[in-house]
This record gives sequence, structure tokens and C-alpha cells, in this order.
Amino acid sequence: MLLLSRSEISSLLAFPDYVNAVEEAFRLHAEGQSLEPALSHVDAGEGEFHIKAGGLRGSPPYFALKVNGGFFQNRTRFGLPNIQGLIILCRADNGVPVAAMDSIEITIQRTGAATAIAAKYLARSDSQVCTVCGCGTQARVQLKALQRVLPLEQVFVWSRQRDRAQSFATEMAGELGIPVTPVSDIAAALQHSDICVTCTPAKAFFVRREHIPRGMFIAAVGADSPDKQELEPELVANAKLVTDLRAQAVRVGETHHAVAQGLLDPGRIHAELGEIIAGKRTGRTCAGEVIVFDSTGTALQDVAAAAAVYERARTAGAGVEWTPA
Repeated sequence: MLLLSRSEISSLLAFPDYVNAVEEAFRLHAEGQSLEPALSHVDAGEGEFHIKAGGLRGSPPYFALKVNGGFFQNRTRFGLPNIQGLIILCRADNGVPVAAMDSIEITIQRTGAATAIAAKYLARSDSQVCTVCGCGTQARVQLKALQRVLPLEQVFVWSRQRDRAQSFATEMAGELGIPVTPVSDIAAALQHSDICVTCTPAKAFFVRREHIPRGMFIAAVGADSPDKQELEPELVANAKLVTDLRAQAVRVGETHHAVAQGLLDPGRIHAELGEIIAGKRTGRTCAGEVIVFDSTGTALQDVAAAAAVYERARTAGAGVEWTPA
């Protein structure tokens, strides 16, 4: 079994590799070429654990199990990552474990990749202004992902931590080469935006239906467990709703809250992202549609990325071989 650290993983795949792997994984799922994904959450007092498992049929087929701990005071209290964990990758034809790898880099990059893919199919192609809610690692990746597929010219950043928002804006303006402005009035920023990305650990919604202009694409990324929430349920229920996985989004994420409040019948979910990629459902059909992509984070993304990392590591001779005694 191959052991791979975060630094090794970072050196093996570039962001476009994650986009290609994740888009193919969603397509395969829509075409019935995946193993049924599984999801579990375990509360742990000041944090939680996510357990995600799934597989993809192919040559060879792979299965992955990811365990991530989410402890959102880690960085300020202990200098540790807020989210960290491990991925175990196995062959899905004989069950042999082939790799164990750090999950941080893969989780970050595959999440950004999903937004880039969704924006390609669901955002207006002329979208130039984005409001990002949150100023952590994922916010950075989300903006870089969007800039790869859309002609961004202006970014607003909103956060309850004003000092961090200012630092984030300065840093990202330099990286993206466009103006990035911290804002305190989220409603005003959204009214001047084409895209909204939410990537916070919030447990109460802060983006309201009344804030959203016609034609906006919203990537809801932060709500990946049942108690997290960033969007008003009425907004989710009245938008064109696309999920990464229907069954998962009904249990967690923004879809979960709209369904739980009786505002949305699961049968009204427009599509899974993979169905749009595979041509089984339509994406954006007019400029005025408000489209929400409920990105809860899936095992499909994890297994696709982990398999790509493993195969690249084998070719490059990276990692450390370990044989159980």
C-alpha cells in the first residue's frame, strides 16, 4: 500500500487535473457507472466527523473511504487545520487497499473543481462580478476556480470577520489581478453581482431571496452537514436547483433545509450536475434564471481525485510503500 502526504499530493496534480477527474466522475455516475455513495456524520462536541465512501467502475475500478474531522476553532486555538483527515483507496474488483493519503489537499481541490464545472454549465458565460461569502482556504480556491471558466473583473468579499476579509481582499487582488473589495453590506454587493459563492461554516442563513438579482448563479458550498446553512430556504425552493447528489443534498446542505420546512418537494430538484454533464438534463436555458448549485461534497469527487493521485504517484515513483505486518 502506498502512503502519500499532503505535500506529495500537491506536487502530483494541478487544478485542471482535478477538474477533469471530477467532471468525469459526475458523468460516470449519471450513466450508472458508480458504486452507490454513502455518507455519515458523527458529532464530536466542538466539531464533527464526515465519513464518505463511494466508487467508480472503470479499468481498474476504485473505491475510496474518506474520514474528515471538521473542528472550526482549530486554526485560532491550536494552529491546526480546521478540516483534516485521511482517504483509503482500494481496488473495487478485489478489495485490495492500494493507498492511504492525506485528505486535505484533495478535499480543497475537488471542491473547487466542482464549482468550476457547475459554473461552466450553469452560470451566464458573460458573468464578470462575484460575491464570495467567507475568506478561508476554500474561498481562495473557489475564486481561482471561477476565474478559470468565467471572465471575472470584480470580486466582493463578505465575512463576519472584517479584519480577515481585508487581508483576504489584498491577497486575492494580487493573485487574481482584478479588484477584490471587502464589503459589510452583503445585500448591496449581491445586487451588483452575477455570481455568489458561499463557503462558510454558518449555521443560520445570511443570503436571502430578496438579495438575489435575476440571472444569478449561486454555488452553495459551506453547508455540508445537516446543521449548516447559508441560504434562505425560500431562495432554494424558488430557484432552479441543481445538486451534486440528490439523495445526499436532501439529507444535508441547503436542499435539506428547504425540504425540511416543506418548501420543496425532492421531486422538484431540477437535476444532478452529472445529468447535465451527460446531456440528460438541461443546464441554463435563459439569461434570467436564478440557479443554485447545492455542493455538499461527494465521495465521487474523492474517489476520482484519489485514484488520479495514486496513478500519478505510481508513474512518478512518489510516496512510501507500506506492507501490513
